Order: sequence, then structure tokens, then C-alpha cells
Amino acid sequence: MADAVEDLPVYKQIRRCIAERIERGDYPTGSMIPSENELAEEFGTTRLTIRSAMDELVKSGQKLSFGEDFFVKFYQAFLYSDRWQQYIKGVGTTLLVTAIALVLGVVLGAIVAMIRVGHAQQKPHHRNPILGVLNAVCKVYVTVIRGTPMMVQLLIMSMVIFASSRNFTMVGALALGINSGAYVSEIIRGGLMAVDPGQMEAGRSLGLNYMTTMFEIIIPQAIRSILPSLGNEFIMLLKDSSLITVIGGKELLYAAQGIMNRTYEPMFPLLGVAAVYLVLVMLFSALLAKFERRLAQSDRR
Repeated sequence: MADAVEDLPVYKQIRRCIAERIERGDYPTGSMIPSENELAEEFGTTRLTIRSAMDELVKSGQKLSFGEDFFVKFYQAFLYSDRWQQYIKGVGTTLLVTAIALVLGVVLGAIVAMIRVGHAQQKPHHRNPILGVLNAVCKVYVTVIRGTPMMVQLLIMSMVIFASSRNFTMVGALALGINSGAYVSEIIRGGLMAVDPGQMEAGRSLGLNYMTTMFEIIIPQAIRSILPSLGNEFIMLLKDSSLITVIGGKELLYAAQGIMNRTYEPMFPLLGVAAVYLVLVMLFSALLAKFERRLAQSDRR
């Protein structure tokens, strides 16, 4: 800090140096703001000193320029005490919750769809009473889940059904999966019903039973039509995972709220969360589009 005045407090020395470098354009964007380790090495001191200096700078009561204010808020939101690691852990939990909910939703949705399609395809005078009861249960499940808000379902799961559990993240994943199952069941049912009924008749005429015909003939044809809708459902699940923060689930938004409660500055944590979700959605959308192109190429061959 050759250009700083040695008898000034450390935070004033750092502030003066940072202000001059902002004016020179050394820190024009958030991505170029140095970490605590880099600042400590640059100013020839320790990370603890840098951290204390930044705290004193915030508490000094002096009016900061736009560049200094941007630097301090960005530093508090992402770099102070390695807070960026909290966002990384939150992303990991978000992806885990989404994966669990997706698997549960697809399995539950497939079972419900198979029951409802099987019941609909029965002959009028040869109906299975057990299948009829299961179909009625499935219709109630779909109606209730689709007709009530996701937030209410989360609160019921955490405060009523699993009131004694403290694993709020898994309770949230379970609630998301049950909610997703109702929508996935309708997606799969629509895809199965869109297949020409003659395909089922052809399979049965070849001596195949109902389940073999469904898995070998009907479902492979239905997958292609339902894949875009399932991809959209996955993206919706990814974004809806932020709702489990309300019941104490420790995902990405939970990490951002913890930082906001300590810094009293919501802009950078929330913008960071929005940016992470946007990148994840764009990434998974690109993967889904690539998978769809490969399916289209296999059809042409």
C-alpha cells in the first residue's frame, strides 16, 4: 500500500486504495473483485485483518461512493468468511431435492397413469372391481393435489403429517415429489392415450399380455411425445425447490436468506440466487434439447 497513509486506520488505508483502483477500472465488475486471500496478500496482512477492516469500513458511518458501496456489498454477500461456499452447499441440496422429487414424481405418476389408463381400456361388461377402486383413489389424489396450493401442501407435510421430524429438507423433497406425481400422471396418461388403440390390439393378438404390450409397444411410443412435458416438469421442480425454505429446508434460497439476515443487504444474495437458478435451468434445457435431437435422429434412421 505504497499510496496509502501509514498512520491511518487499516480500513481507511484499504478504502483509499480500493477507491483509487475502482477509479482506475481495476475492479469494474463483481467477477473481478478479489477474494480475502488475494486482498490479504495484496496488502501484506492476514485474512482476519482484512475481514476486520471491512467490518470497520461498513460501520464507520462514512458515505461511500457507488463503486465502494458496490464493492463492500458484493464482498459481504459472497467473499466475507468464504460465504460463497454456503451458496455451493445450497446448490448441492437444491439438486438433491430436485432429483429425489423427480424420481418420486415419475414413479408415482407412472403408477397412477397405468391404473387410470388400464381402467379406461376395460370392456364395459368386464370391469375389474379392484381396478375400479384404485382408479377412484387415483382420481381423488390427482384432484386434491392439483386443486390445492403447493405452499399449503408443504406446510401440511411439515406441521401436521411430519410434525415430529426435523429433517425439513427431506420432508420438502417428499412433498415436492407427491405434488409432482399428480402432474406427471396426467402427462404420462395423455401420452399413453395418444398412442393408436390399434397398437394395443395388435400386441394382444400376437399373444402378449397387457403389461408386456404396454412396456414393449405402447410406452416406447409414448415417451417421445411426453418427453418435452417431463422436461418442463423437471424445470418446474427445480424452481419450486426454493419453496422448502418456508419449512426450514436448507437449500439455495435458505443460504441466501441466512446471509441477508447478517448483512441486512438483500440485493446481491437474491441476484446471486436468481443467477444460479437461471444457469441451472439453461443447462438442463440444453441437455433436454440435445436428448430430443438424438431421439429424432434415431427415428429417421
